[in-house]
Amino acid sequence: MKIAKRIPIALTGMVLGLSAVHSYPQAKAQTFTQIESPQELVDEVWQIVDKSYVDPTFNNQDWQAVRQDFLSRSYPSDQAVYEALKEMMGLLGDPFSRFMNPTEFRNLQVDSSGERTGIGLQLSQEQDTQEIVVVSPIDGSAAFEAGIFPGDILLSIDSISTADMSLDDAVARLQGAIGSEVEVSIQREQVQQTFQIRRVPFEVRPVQSRIQETDAGNIGYIRLTQFSASASSNMRTAMTDTAAAGVDGYILDLRSNPGGLLYAAVDIAQLWIQSGLILSVIHREGVTDEIEANGRALTDKPLVVLVDAGSANASEILAGALQGQQRAILVGAPTYGNNLIQSVRGLSDGSGLAVTVAKWYLPNGQDVSDTGLQPDIRVELTAAQWQTLVREKNIGTLSDPQFVAAVAALLP
Repeated sequence: MKIAKRIPIALTGMVLGLSAVHSYPQAKAQTFTQIESPQELVDEVWQIVDKSYVDPTFNNQDWQAVRQDFLSRSYPSDQAVYEALKEMMGLLGDPFSRFMNPTEFRNLQVDSSGERTGIGLQLSQEQDTQEIVVVSPIDGSAAFEAGIFPGDILLSIDSISTADMSLDDAVARLQGAIGSEVEVSIQREQVQQTFQIRRVPFEVRPVQSRIQETDAGNIGYIRLTQFSASASSNMRTAMTDTAAAGVDGYILDLRSNPGGLLYAAVDIAQLWIQSGLILSVIHREGVTDEIEANGRALTDKPLVVLVDAGSANASEILAGALQGQQRAILVGAPTYGNNLIQSVRGLSDGSGLAVTVAKWYLPNGQDVSDTGLQPDIRVELTAAQWQTLVREKNIGTLSDPQFVAAVAALLP
């Protein structure tokens, strides 16, 4: 059974990319039009949440009373409606369920070319502290090249504090004209740093591969940077090409991969796992969908998976399934930790809505939301080490300590 049949536009929650790196094939932005009936838009949003939100108590809210409250209000402008809808979604206490005005929703879309403009950050907002945190810089982006690191706390944008800033506001402020610069200040542990980053186009390639000669033989190194609509087909090509060249094993690099489409994670897992459970998805009504391998794995060669704190959600689904089915050894650092699934859809006026609709669990029933995945072999990198690897373009080489540990794990 394909989970996409149950949740056709399901994707991992948590991260909403500044460069719109996720793909939402059934969540196309509509034309931005003047709102003719604010109450109809309010009710449209309310109905979607009422029918699909994962928590049937709606964060202990009287959801019927919420509807009456927001329908009874007067909305003198489109902006007033949008602010009210963000307020209504805020009652859920879920930072991953959010209303996006037409501009914000358009920024979330992905064009077919794969080219993006921006600085290339994936952000989340901590529910308790409201801090805006870098989940991952996008591989090859300006933020990636500048040395911004997963876990960095965003302190200010162009000298404007993020202390009272929403995630949407931060996204909007980081957008800008091609060639313009933005000043980003971050805190990393106890140290504050400021970066001047130029907004430039960059191409997102979800899969990159090559053959690496090592003491463990010829290794097929495959780096997966996002779970986009094309990631599964690109992964299949990379596996086929490296197999044709003759490899003794594989290293799959999921570091700084913040997630993406759920069905992409499932499809890629099926390329590596011949049989057994990949994950379970539990819906609001308590229905459990169990997603199994389909018996069509492309290889049974030894496999090591690299993970770190920037490996989130769909990355955790894939890495957790491979680890849980004893198909792969995990090397690196504990992962981000998030098991939410969202549905994203366009609304009648061109705005959009992301709603948490389910939770996923690993084959052994584990919920990664508290601790993340724990690697079998723990090898930590400092921010300085990662920045050096990025700057010198040595990720996934014998100058990369986590890669070297992965090679050692493949030795007989």
